Formats: sequence, C-alpha cells, structure tokens
Amino acid sequence: MQTTTFHHRYILGISFISALGGYLFGFDFAVISGALPFLRETFGLNAWWEGFLTGSLALGCMAGCAMAGALAERFGRKPGLLLAALIFTLSSLGMAFSNSFTVFTAMRFAAGIGVGMASILSPLYIAEISPAHLRGRNVSINQLTIVIGILITNLVNYFLAGKGVDAWRWMFGLGAVPSFIFLLGVSRLPESPRWLAAQGRLEEASRILARIGAGDFAANTLRDISASLSGESRPNLKMVFSKAVRPAVMVGIVLAVFQQLCGINIVFNYTSTIFASVGADLNSQLFETISIGIVNLVFTLVAMWQVDKLGRRPLMLAGSLGLSVVYIVLALLLKQQAAVGLVSVFVLAAIALYATSLAPVTWVLISEIFPNKVRGLASSVAIVALWGAYFVLVFTFPILAEKLGTYGPFYLYAGICFLGFLFVRRKVPETKGKTLEQLEHQITGH
Repeated sequence: MQTTTFHHRYILGISFISALGGYLFGFDFAVISGALPFLRETFGLNAWWEGFLTGSLALGCMAGCAMAGALAERFGRKPGLLLAALIFTLSSLGMAFSNSFTVFTAMRFAAGIGVGMASILSPLYIAEISPAHLRGRNVSINQLTIVIGILITNLVNYFLAGKGVDAWRWMFGLGAVPSFIFLLGVSRLPESPRWLAAQGRLEEASRILARIGAGDFAANTLRDISASLSGESRPNLKMVFSKAVRPAVMVGIVLAVFQQLCGINIVFNYTSTIFASVGADLNSQLFETISIGIVNLVFTLVAMWQVDKLGRRPLMLAGSLGLSVVYIVLALLLKQQAAVGLVSVFVLAAIALYATSLAPVTWVLISEIFPNKVRGLASSVAIVALWGAYFVLVFTFPILAEKLGTYGPFYLYAGICFLGFLFVRRKVPETKGKTLEQLEHQITGH
C-alpha cells in the first residue's frame, strides 16, 4: 500500500500567496480607525455619515461576494483573485486622491468589492488545495495575514498621524504597494484542482494534486472529488438552498452573521471613539490600535497552532462565552469612566478571545462545510450575510453610542455572544481531520 508524502513547502507557499488577499482585507479594515479623526474634520461628519462612511466598505463587500461566487464557479478561483488584486490597487489610489466625501465613499465602496471577493476566494482556494490534516492551519493563514495587515496599517497610521491634515491620504494611498505585490503573486498560482475536476479537466487537476502530495494522494483525491460531483449540473441558488444542503448553508450564514454582530469590529474600527470616551488623547488612541494589533497577531498564531489539535468547536465555544463576560465588564468600566489602562486590559482581553476563536475558525468552517459542487456559491451566500451584518454593526454604533453612551452597545454585544455560544453548542459539527468529501457525506448525507 502506497503512503503519501506531502510537499509542505509548496503547499505553504501557495497558501501564503493566496492569503495576501487577507493582508489587503486587514489594511482596508484597519486604515479607517487611524484616518477617522482626520476624515471627521475634512468632511464634517456627524454620527450618521460617520457610520455610513465606515460601513460603505461592507456594502462593497456584499457586491464583491455576489460577484466572486459566480466568477469562482464559472471561470475559476485564480481569475477572481487577480481581479480582486487589481481592484485593491486602483481603489487605494482613488481614496488617496479623493476631493469630496462622495468620491471618497465611492472609492471605499470599490475597495469593499475587492475585500468581498478576497474574503471568499482566499480561504476557499486554500481549503481546496490543502490536505485534510493541514486545512485548518492553512485556512487560518488567511486570518494571520489579515491581522498582520491590521498591525502594519496601525503602525503606519501612528507614524503618519503627525504629518498634517492630509495624513489620511498617505494612509490610504500606501495600500497600493501590497496590492500590486498580491497581483504579481496571484499570477503565479495554479488553479484549484477541485474546480478543474468540476470542469472535467482531470489531467490538469491530477498534475496539481501530484505537486501537493506524492504517492496515491492525487488518484485518491480525484476519485473522491469525482464521486462528490457525480450527477450534478452547474451550481445555482436552487441547489444551494436544496433540502440536503440547506442545513450547512444555515449554519454558515448564522456563523458569518455572529462573527460580525459579536461586536469586536467596533473595537477595531472605533478604537479612537472608545478611548476618547475615557479621556485618552489622539496619540494614546492611535497607540492603543498598535497594542490591539500586536495582541491580535499573537493570539491568531495561538489559534493556528490549536485549530487542528483542539478542534473548531472548543475554540468557538470558549471564545463566544468569554466575550460575553468580558463585554459586560468593559461596559461597566466605560460607564464608570475607569482609567485608560484598565479599559485597555479588557479591550485587549476581548481581542485575544476573538483572535483565538471567532476570527479564524469562522472562516475555516465556512470553507469546509459546503459540498464541492456548490462551495463557491454557498460560501458567497454566507459571506454576503457576514458583510451585511458588518454594515449593520458599524453603521449603528455611532448612533447607539450617541444615544446610550459609548458603553451601552456592549451590553447588547454580550447578549449576542451568549446566543452564539448556545448556537455553536447545538448546531455546529466538529470538522477537524476530515477531508472535504467526508464532511460532505457527514453533513448532507450523500
């Protein structure tokens, strides 16, 4: 009996290139936190327009997700990643040179299209080229590059903040550099072997699988893929919501919405607002974004180390329940105008819990639980829901904070996290160590 030797360096290399989309996701996600104090002055924003400007990225993400699902199924994963990289590059320059609120918001919407496409295609691609025992770690690389993007962007924002009223232009414009690097990297990627097999291009799929694993890996994987695709036509929404697939789709949608409505992205996007409410000056506010980025990076590495050991469910359960408790304490501290240092401790505790659970594991689960034939389209449905929830979250926070105080919304987020804990406990299956085809059989029953 042949054994399989995996080509780890090759697998890791193409996973990292694909995951550079995550870096750009992190950039566009984090840059707004450092730029908001400048944008408020430049464009004269009230609470409603501040929420809309911040959330315009999410609206673009929803459009990008809708595009990416169809593109990924029809033309492949690689062309979609190339288009996302090009959109990232052009939108970064567009935001930097914006001369009005309307133009800036339109460019941020365009950036969201790139983010939305990458948020589907990067983890989807990595899941489809990764052996089962490495898939959780490899898909988590996408989350690692997101947090690296957040940290580097926060550092750049901190050092640019003293460069005058137009510092925000440099903050956004510098995003064109990693975007162009991503474009060059993606041009060298192979296509997903699972997509190639779905198109009947079995010889090409076999060659790529042979570069991933030696021995009987390519033959066995192709056999399993072909069996999972037999008797199916071109994927469509009717198939996504069919009786067999619907349970997985509903789990994916709820997890995606929960990852956003858990509230942590308020901490990322409105760091300056939170710390200003307890008396921190602009320099301290921007420094807190760096602390958040460092903690986010460290605990994402912890998650990558544990996701294929402890499994998905234990991490999700611990993170959701832990966040619920931390948010209640944080709300009380903000209400009592506690010292900046004490508030910072609990903000960082929330980031650590999120980074080891909901942040990476949600993306891993979404990339795993759908059948091969509809994975691209079903992933897009779940992630459209994710970005819709993100828009609701960031749009409503300035309005809620104005009416309830900065602390008020955190009681709501604590309740949502507890409900998420109950959902994961009852509905989310463990997926570690199983091939995508085994999971398809387990979840859909065929």
